[in-house]
Amino acid sequence: MSEQHQDPEPSPRNPGARHLLRRAQGAKHAAAAPHDEVSERTSERVQESVAIQEGANSHKIAGKHVAPSVSANISNQDFTPGTERAEEHALRQWAETRTFEDSVEPEEEIAPPPPRRGFGPGRGPMAGAMPAEKAINFGPSTKRLLSRLAPHKIGIISVLFLTIIGVIFTVLGPKLLGQGTNLIFDGAISKKLPANMTQEQFIAELRNAGQDGYADLLSGMNLRPGHGIDFQALGNVLLLVLALYIAASVFSWLSAYVLNEVVQHTVFKLRQDIEEKINRLPLGYYDKMKRGELLSRVTNDIDNISQSLQQTMSQLVTSLFTVLGVLVMMLLVSPTLTLITLITIPLTLIVTVVVAKRSQKLFAAQWKHTGELNGEIEENFTGHALVKVFGRQREVAAVFDAKNQELYKASFGAQFVSGIIMPSTMFVGNIVYVGIAVVGGLRVASGSMSLGDVQAFIQYSRQFTQPLTQLASVVNLIQSGVASAERVFELLDADEQDPDPSHAPSPETSSGRLVFSDVSFRYSADKPLIENVSLVAEPGQMVAIVGPTGAGKTTLVNLIMRFYELDSGTITLDGVDISLMERDDLRRRMGMVLQDTWLFGGTIRENIAYGRPEASEAEIRTAAEATFVDRFVHSLPDGYDTVLTDEAGNVSAGEKQLLTIARAFIASPSVLILDEATSSVDTRTEVLVQQAMAALRSDRTSFVIAHRLSTIKDADLIVVMDDGQVVEQGTHDELLAARGAFFELYNAQFAGALE
Repeated sequence: MSEQHQDPEPSPRNPGARHLLRRAQGAKHAAAAPHDEVSERTSERVQESVAIQEGANSHKIAGKHVAPSVSANISNQDFTPGTERAEEHALRQWAETRTFEDSVEPEEEIAPPPPRRGFGPGRGPMAGAMPAEKAINFGPSTKRLLSRLAPHKIGIISVLFLTIIGVIFTVLGPKLLGQGTNLIFDGAISKKLPANMTQEQFIAELRNAGQDGYADLLSGMNLRPGHGIDFQALGNVLLLVLALYIAASVFSWLSAYVLNEVVQHTVFKLRQDIEEKINRLPLGYYDKMKRGELLSRVTNDIDNISQSLQQTMSQLVTSLFTVLGVLVMMLLVSPTLTLITLITIPLTLIVTVVVAKRSQKLFAAQWKHTGELNGEIEENFTGHALVKVFGRQREVAAVFDAKNQELYKASFGAQFVSGIIMPSTMFVGNIVYVGIAVVGGLRVASGSMSLGDVQAFIQYSRQFTQPLTQLASVVNLIQSGVASAERVFELLDADEQDPDPSHAPSPETSSGRLVFSDVSFRYSADKPLIENVSLVAEPGQMVAIVGPTGAGKTTLVNLIMRFYELDSGTITLDGVDISLMERDDLRRRMGMVLQDTWLFGGTIRENIAYGRPEASEAEIRTAAEATFVDRFVHSLPDGYDTVLTDEAGNVSAGEKQLLTIARAFIASPSVLILDEATSSVDTRTEVLVQQAMAALRSDRTSFVIAHRLSTIKDADLIVVMDDGQVVEQGTHDELLAARGAFFELYNAQFAGALE
């Protein structure tokens, strides 16, 4: 749709490689030039591009200052023949300058450049500029993401119940193990005591002997003088602990299983919502969004959300209830040691909050740069052949390196900063552990605590600080997931096309009569494009639309398809205003063949039947024969079952065009729209296709956009457009006789050949 937009100035967000590429396309005899001449011309183009982008020595790009020294360094590079390393260094430096210098202040939003015109690699409806990334709004985005779990309340309640039971079994373990330790220690001491004395008598003798410290230690124990370790009681304790841990593992596994179901169903519904949203977005949205950026949101960001929910929710739920359960047990064992342990909470929170505030912006930048890099890769790889034809690998590599460097810096910063949280909280936990060991040892020596209780409390302190450390460590996952969620929500919140009216009317006939009445349309409110266009296309007529590039020809047929809504005026199909019809109903009556072919992965039969999936084998072959697809299909090894490879590379460009025409014909539309549909076929095939279209145009209106005026001599009506207005209408002979705009176009194409 090359007529839709005016050429923008080179975008500072897409550095000068594209500008150089456009200039290279105008260079003559580049392929045959000696190396030194190519290098010299490349030097000149680099310097000219810098001069153009500087704009009258203002050193500004899109309102942002660029250091004069940078441009001077580039323009003054010594590009003598053979100095390829210097040339490459300058180009790379220039690309990085355009990337980094233009966005020195990360807080400032950069206005996106206007969409670029035309289809092709990285162009067209889905390749514009990506909006500037705003600072993430963490709270509302997190709340909105969690709200998508609401339909799975039963599952979430089940997860909580199973987690609580598992945590209860887990936190009882250390207390029981402490009892086992007491049995061993008490038995070992009891065996050394005289069997004819009680514990109280032995302690009293120790105090009389002045051994108060030893007496205090024994007073906190449960001794049976003369007896050893009670292995039966110890075995019962160990079996009970084993049973508790097995049960805890089972409940933990069940909790993880149910949580996985909840998360995957939530992400499944999120993907469905995005798919439906994409189908409701107007074509103008894709004019402003790079394909790579959109794909990054639909794939990378969704996968990141899934992983973040899966990993963080399990740890968050388990850690939260573990902290509560362990806190209760610690209070039962020793309130004094519990106070020492609670010091970790404010310290951990302070570290986490301070680090999280800084890393959140870096995670938002990381996913923003990921989308930009994907867009750059998609554009350059799609047009890889063109890049190699013009020898622009170094420029493309320079832009890629600059984008990759941006992503590296954002990713490294995000992971490094967020990675500080876990070692910091572990350091706090180790300090608390030392305090517990010292105070606990003193309390055991004084007889106020048993050795088993100190051992249990040390385990509890680890179980208490470990969840806090885990909570701190998943902060980076949470931040990364919420950053991706906000990008997805931005897509879901994009303005949709106007919904179809309820009880929409439908034409009673399918004759294909189209009437334009004072139709006006603009892509931008301040840039007129189509103004007050009126014309009538009768059923069965072939209406040719001609005019210079940018006249609005493709836009006109896009309005018929309701890819865009009119600013004023009406278009009626068989007496019904198309703005009142359902879009699906309207487009079922249309068949469209574009200059740029697009075939789907699958067999030739499936691609033809895409226009009408319920078509029979006979109907598929009839359409193929009418469009001369059948002629080349029989030369393929598998015939109609031939699987088209990536981008249909196993058939020629002309054969792909014939397949798209067959796909449109099998749909039996009342209106055919052909946008230079025969541009990729040879002259002989073009004659055959013209004959096939003439037979299939019966009772169908055909709109043909043509630049080769020889293909529209038999048109019933030729509409000449210029600057968005219809300047002439008539037949081929009538317009030539009028000696107006069509006459000038005709002479421009054929005068040189006739002379």
